[in-house]
Amino acid sequence: MPRTSLDAVAVQAATARLSDVERTLPEGRQPVHTCYVPASAVTGDLIADWGAQALAALDGHADALTALLPEALAPVIHDRVRAKLAAEPVEDLRIDFEDGYGAPDDAVEDADAERAAGVVAEWARDGVLPPYVGIRMKSFDTRALRERGIRTLDIFLTALGDPPPGFVLTFPKVTSVDQVEVFGEILDLFGVPLRFEIQVETTQSIVDPEGRLAIPRFVEAGRGRVSGLHFGTYDYTAGCGLGAAHQHLAHGACDFARNVMQVAAANAGIRVSDGSTNVLPVGDAVAEGWRTHYGLVRRSLSHGFYQGWDLHPAQLVTRYAAVHAFYLEGVEADARRLKAYVDRAGGTVLDEPATAQALSSSFLRALDCGALDEAEVLRVTGLGVDGLKALVSREP
Repeated sequence: MPRTSLDAVAVQAATARLSDVERTLPEGRQPVHTCYVPASAVTGDLIADWGAQALAALDGHADALTALLPEALAPVIHDRVRAKLAAEPVEDLRIDFEDGYGAPDDAVEDADAERAAGVVAEWARDGVLPPYVGIRMKSFDTRALRERGIRTLDIFLTALGDPPPGFVLTFPKVTSVDQVEVFGEILDLFGVPLRFEIQVETTQSIVDPEGRLAIPRFVEAGRGRVSGLHFGTYDYTAGCGLGAAHQHLAHGACDFARNVMQVAAANAGIRVSDGSTNVLPVGDAVAEGWRTHYGLVRRSLSHGFYQGWDLHPAQLVTRYAAVHAFYLEGVEADARRLKAYVDRAGGTVLDEPATAQALSSSFLRALDCGALDEAEVLRVTGLGVDGLKALVSREP
């Protein structure tokens, strides 16, 4: 037996107050986007209509999309985007009762809340729900907004009945721990499990009045209900005092806020989502709108933000094109690194378990969004879905 110097009892006493490090991963599939649609525009045909409009945009402006894509991958991406738009155009839908909806008379909002809930219930009955769906209510900024938002939530959930799988609420313009605590207490009154996303679109949601990072305290105040952090581009940049010409996703002020979100959510079982661009691909500006959107989506992906907001059906084209190109461009190199890690075959890069986790997560995301299928992933990595999930969770 080798000789040692430390007394085992003394070591145990010294380490007794330590606990194992917990890494909580988000559950289930992460959508590549959240589509925001004003409640007044929600109809039973909404999902099909968005898919049809996106396909029409793709057919009418195919060359403009091709100009954005890697030349060798362009035909494959066209085909896969078309298949995605036909099969599942919307991965996450948020029925908007906030900025995108406005402030109609109370009777109008009451009716829209009840009607929109009926549409969601109908989709659930017909088996055509998007993987994720929910509502964005009004903020808690003022008493009037609080009361209106809670009433809308009450009408919607009462008309809906049991929320379907993948149902989520979006809580906008959060500025204080108290708001999160009270929102959680309101949700408790419904007597059913309800989770919510915090929209990070105020400076107070990044740094609180005492100079502390705010998001960790928000998450703690949510008592396990917080499922995501969503960045709000325009409210946040306006809150920072930026002029209109500089209010965009690629601004450094946005990068700082998103980095705080990313660090706060890491290992907490919480997803992060980037925001939106208001440069829409419509009319004579389709090519410009697509170029802007495609570039911003690729930038977000490279920074580790795998979800963002889409505000118009034509943005679905560049959302899926950018996401598919991102995964397809790196598939061979990522697969080689993953196989070398699994086989312990060495190579020019010595990867850590954390890198194998990231590589496996990337392949699973590619599967979820339709950029790759299981046969392709098995061919290039030698791993099936179960094997990839084991690496993500760092199981032996």
